[in-house]
Formats: sequence, C-alpha cells, structure tokens
Amino acid sequence: MVESKVVYEGGLRCTLTHGPSGARIATDAPIDNHGRGEAFSPTDLVGAALGSCILTTMGIVAKRRSIAMEGASATVVKEMTSEGPRRIARLGVVIALPAALSGADREILRKAGEACPVHRSLHPDVRIDVTFE
Repeated sequence: MVESKVVYEGGLRCTLTHGPSGARIATDAPIDNHGRGEAFSPTDLVGAALGSCILTTMGIVAKRRSIAMEGASATVVKEMTSEGPRRIARLGVVIALPAALSGADREILRKAGEACPVHRSLHPDVRIDVTFE
C-alpha cells in the first residue's frame, strides 16, 4: 500500500506528495478547462503514468535478462473527448528503443510493455494505441 497526499492550493492547482519518498508534483487544470496549463493536469498524469509504466515494466524484464535499454523513451499524446462527459478518449504512445537491440530483445520488451499494470487498469473505453520504434 502506498499513500499520497493531495492538497488543493486554489486556482485549480493541487500539490501531490508521495508518502514514502516525500517527492512532490504540482497539477494545474488545462487551459481548455479553466486552468492556466502551467503544470501536468490530472489527465496528463494518467498519460505520463502509462508511458512510465510501459518503460518501467520493460526495464524490469531488461534487467532480468541483461538487455541494455538505457535511452529508451516514450512519447504520449492524450486526447480528450469532444462530446459527452469529459474524459480521456485516447492515449497514443510511441516507444523508441535503442537501435542496437536485436529483434528478439525488441520482441521480449514489447510483450513486457504491453502487460504494464497501468494499461491493464485503464477503462476499456479509453483507446490505447502503442507503437514500438
């Protein structure tokens, strides 16, 4: 179990504190939803969490198999619904892997990334498109 504390600072901004480490993150509502867009929005964090989870899950497998994947990156594009209740409609993720990886290592890492816990936890109505480069 991990506890986080969230404090509403006013002006549609919050400060999030990770209980175990004390690390902090600020959030702000996006410009298209009455905020200033000066920090991650809560839904931005969902997209960033997906990218981070994919890379972390791949990293766990890479470490176990002695695969060097340092420098791998994820770019996440979040799209919100334009009609109906406001929610995340789509998360597009592009995973860039080091060019030196073999085809077999890429496949091992791809399978690991596709099984990340955040991906498994998101509602099926959220379209998730993951591309590996």
